[in-house]
Amino acid sequence: MATKADLVDWVVAALKAAGGSASILYVAKHIWEQHQNELKENDLFFTWHYDMRWAATELRKRGTMVAAEDDRRGK
Repeated sequence: MATKADLVDWVVAALKAAGGSASILYVAKHIWEQHQNELKENDLFFTWHYDMRWAATELRKRGTMVAAEDDRRGK
């Protein structure tokens, strides 16, 4: 069963699939296309959009993902 923690890996996989940089819309679509059955298995279905953003924050804290203010699209 998928958990909130799985979203970290799923966000990374979506970014890799996009060549290292992607919009939040692309990441959401990728996660849905790849993991919709897992998302539907439990309450994660109702929180995964929030959890995806939490995962991005965790990746920024770890230095795996660029800070939002340093992203060229955010300027």
